[in-house]
Formats: sequence, C-alpha cells, structure tokens
Amino acid sequence: MDIRSRLIFSLTLPALLSGCFSLNGAAAKADSDRWRLLFDGKTFNGWRGYGMKTMPAKGWKVEDGILKKVGGEHGGDIITDKTFDNFELGWEWRISSRGNNGIKYLVTEDRPSAPGPEYQMIDDKGNEDGKLGPKHATASFYDVLPPSPDEPLKNAGEWNSSRVLIQGNHVEHWLNGKKVLEYELGSDAVKAALAKSKFRSAPGFGSKIKGHIMLTDHHDECWFRNIKIRELPSK
Repeated sequence: MDIRSRLIFSLTLPALLSGCFSLNGAAAKADSDRWRLLFDGKTFNGWRGYGMKTMPAKGWKVEDGILKKVGGEHGGDIITDKTFDNFELGWEWRISSRGNNGIKYLVTEDRPSAPGPEYQMIDDKGNEDGKLGPKHATASFYDVLPPSPDEPLKNAGEWNSSRVLIQGNHVEHWLNGKKVLEYELGSDAVKAALAKSKFRSAPGFGSKIKGHIMLTDHHDECWFRNIKIRELPSK
C-alpha cells in the first residue's frame, strides 16, 4: 500500500468503524451533534439515589443494555450525578401493563415534595391515575399541563421514544417524533395551571433552575434505554 493509499485508509477507517457501533441498540449520533450517553448500557455510572450518595440497594437493575425499574421493589427515585441547564434529553422507554413512571427534569434535592417537573410515562388506558384526565396522560407536564389529545402513544409493552427540550424558559415535550406540548417556565399560564395543581404550595416549582435528571420509582416495572443528552446554549 503506497503512502497516499495509507493516508486515505487512515482517514476513512474511523468513519467506517463508527457506523458499526450503536448506543444501547440505536444508531449513534455524530460527535458534531454533541450527544452523550447518560446510561452506558452496562453500569449505573453517573447515577445515584435521590438524597443518597450511592444507588439504592434494590429496585433497579441493568440487564441486556437496558436500565430496568424492577416491578414490586421500591428502592426510590434515582438522579444523575450531574446537573443540567439548557439541553435536549432523549430516551426510549416501555411500561408494563397498567404501569406508571416518569422522568423529572430541573430536579433539586432542596424540594423533596416537588423535586422537578415530570414528563409522565404511563399506561393511559390501563392505569387508574392515567384515567383521571389529560393532565395525567403520557407526555403531560404531570398534573399541570396536558399534551395534545392526539399523542402517538404506543401500547403498554411496546417501546416509545421521547424527548424533552429546555432552552432558556422554553420547554418542549416530544413523543414518538411528534411535539405534543410546549410551555414557558415561570409564565403566567404555567403559574395559573400550577395554582390548580397538587404543587400549588411548592415554592419555586415551575421556575427555571439548573438541576438533575430523575427516573422515578412508582413500584411498577419500566424499561429505559438510549438515555442521552446534549447541552444547548441559552436563548
């Protein structure tokens, strides 16, 4: 192989190899997209229990590249070690029949009764809480703002893909490729909705802070994979 051929090979080999690997089973994003994994598919590195220094002793496990909330075992909510301000969060999830779970963002450990806004993940048809109305439906800002009524939710046991985007005070909830909710943190509309919610007495709830990402423990079985984030500039 001459020098020119070796140079071309050395430049193209990394690109060829990058297409052979995946992030927990999904196509890897290019480095230029600034995505990075919050779950490596093998360990709990980067996670700990809420209000704890380590992971809970039970309730969570890693198997086959999936972060699993074990049904019937209560270990407590878990959060990222790091905190985030402006970002896009993506993940895939599936819920057990009649199951309930959620991801919370902008989470603080200074407000345990209302640590942060929740992207609801629930069996809308089978879970009793999911039947209470649109503010409890999948992809809602739980108990505060409903998603669009034609949300493309898949049946319990099937994989869904979700995203949360936060830039400045602007927040978006996405489900299976469709934007189903957007709102402004600290806005009059959010304050009015909060006044009618269970979080009405939680100081600072619904305002912009830099915080953790949380996976909640509602006892029910739930599976997560491809949990990834890319940080964004503020608006």
